[in-house]
Amino acid sequence: MDSLNALSAFVQAAESRSFTLAGRQLGVSSSAIGKAVARLEERLHVRLFHRSTRSITPTSEGLLFLERCRRIFDEIDAAEQELALATGAPRGRLRISLPMIGMLMMPTIGAFMRAFPEVELDLDFTDRLVEVIEEGFDAVIRAGPVGDSRLMTRVLGNFRFRLVGSPAYFAERPPPSQPEDLTAHACLHHRFATSGKLENWPLRWGRKEVELPRSAVLNTIEPLIGLAEQGLGIACLPDFSVRRQIEDGRLVALLDDFIRHEGIYRMLWPSGRHLSPKLRVFVDFMAANLFPA
Repeated sequence: MDSLNALSAFVQAAESRSFTLAGRQLGVSSSAIGKAVARLEERLHVRLFHRSTRSITPTSEGLLFLERCRRIFDEIDAAEQELALATGAPRGRLRISLPMIGMLMMPTIGAFMRAFPEVELDLDFTDRLVEVIEEGFDAVIRAGPVGDSRLMTRVLGNFRFRLVGSPAYFAERPPPSQPEDLTAHACLHHRFATSGKLENWPLRWGRKEVELPRSAVLNTIEPLIGLAEQGLGIACLPDFSVRRQIEDGRLVALLDDFIRHEGIYRMLWPSGRHLSPKLRVFVDFMAANLFPA
């Protein structure tokens, strides 16, 4: 097992080009990764990496060894998949990246955990566009187009934006009947945490687009929902994030006919890997339950 751990440390370091990132992915310190690689080099009598103060890059021998190691781990994965299929119970660790709004997906993820208790989920919430393969993720959930041909994809569901406010808010001032009326209202905005840019409200303007008031700007979705529920303004939010509030009357939707944007959430995973039983059941479960009809 020590040899396999050393090989795993080498592969993670080679793919991430960093002892620090490799250690983070494997849950150990960067020095532990460096020592494991050094012991491996000593045993093989070959240098596997060119090292500098800022980065590491595999040597030509390291690249050859990396391909061999990948085949070894592919065989191990295949053996585990055969055993899992034989026993009929998906099991093992899944490392999944989700957008920050993924916190609103937790009821579905919780249901998956109850249905498949032997699958261990390692969830990473970020709006950063992660490098799926290089950073060692089994899969990611993202909105928007797919730009990496190395990834397989499956559509999880469609969403659209809705403008919402509370009944208490609209009791104090008349609801807007057209987008231009929003200039007289308290508007609650979302700012992307990674870029710092405000998320545009996708409205069809009757005349030249106007700048909306900024009563509050937040970089996560859940607090925006809370402020809207408290009657502090109008927010523009994905429909799945406020479906329950609209159904039970805590929020009221408006101007639906003026909203022009629809989006797609997808599951992405490396195309070069077998779709293991644990990943297959996760993809199937999320596709069936995340965006119910």
